Amino acid sequence: MEINIRRIGFSDAPTLSDIARKTFYDTFTGTCTEEDMQGFLDQYYSVEQLGKELLDIETFCFFAEVGGTPVAYLQFKESYESFPEIKKWKAMELKRIYVLKEYQGKGIAQKLMDFFLEFAVVNKYEAVWLGVWEHNLRAQKFYEKYGFINSGFTHDFPIGSTPQTDFWLWKFF
Repeated sequence: MEINIRRIGFSDAPTLSDIARKTFYDTFTGTCTEEDMQGFLDQYYSVEQLGKELLDIETFCFFAEVGGTPVAYLQFKESYESFPEIKKWKAMELKRIYVLKEYQGKGIAQKLMDFFLEFAVVNKYEAVWLGVWEHNLRAQKFYEKYGFINSGFTHDFPIGSTPQTDFWLWKFF
């Protein structure tokens, strides 16, 4: 299966919204109320909100496509405000990496992660970091395979009124 990666443009916002809403829902359904989930999806994954993010030239968003169809996406940005401890280094945050359920286990997440890490190395970042839900063991194992380690820091990541906690993981070059 050939996997192509391409930069997401503003006109792709509706497709990105569809994939973002579906993948987030599939990943976190059952961890909060349906009302909290729908409110979160409407706030963070609407066409309007994602369109704003796509217009930010410092935010990098890419689709992974199979047969010309987007099946996953990646978003990253040089960012420090959420994790002040990382300010000691030139660092890139992996904000989102999601693959549609029917395409998981086919090497797509690996291709996106390889792309992200190569971007960081080529652009001379000293560190990369991400937040992962404390109960998402599958994602944690995936990140560990790439050399990410738990920084010892956490942050709150509520879905609506449902409290949740993410671990900050980091990797140094």
